Amino acid sequence: MSAGEPLVEIGDPRKLEIVADLLSTDAVKVETGQTVIIENWGGKEALSGTVRRVEPYGFTKVSALGIEEQRVNVIIDFTTPKAQWTRIAHGYQVDVRIILWQGSDVLKLPLTALFRDGDKWAVFVEEQGKAHRRLVEIGRRTGLEAEILTGLATGERIVVHPSDKIAEGVSIEARN
Repeated sequence: MSAGEPLVEIGDPRKLEIVADLLSTDAVKVETGQTVIIENWGGKEALSGTVRRVEPYGFTKVSALGIEEQRVNVIIDFTTPKAQWTRIAHGYQVDVRIILWQGSDVLKLPLTALFRDGDKWAVFVEEQGKAHRRLVEIGRRTGLEAEILTGLATGERIVVHPSDKIAEGVSIEARN
């Protein structure tokens, strides 16, 4: 043995996992087996992974703004072949997006198009150059978009950012 030579290696660098600490309000939506997109790891292409485990306990962490948050660790395994992520090592930072749900033929709108009409959701639809209020039923939503279950058809034109100047029957025209 030479001076400075490692005595013991702990862990197997060929079997890396990602530990993502999520807000507990987000972690309750995550399930074992869900697909994960791994980004901002240093390579050009996103990598893929799968959720192996959602830890059964939370812990308190203070945010950069000084707010105490309840967090939960989610353990993610890479599904992309190791040859594509060989430069990642222990302690590296990555960004993960966990796919909670996906569907095909989903009609969706920006949240900015939706507004409350009593206890229901509504949008303004363009019909023959006039704005018409239409009640819609929304399904799943993100911070930016909502799934439209009923009330609209594909291809209908809607007002994306309705101001207080938009009302039933007001003349409208499309802007580019």
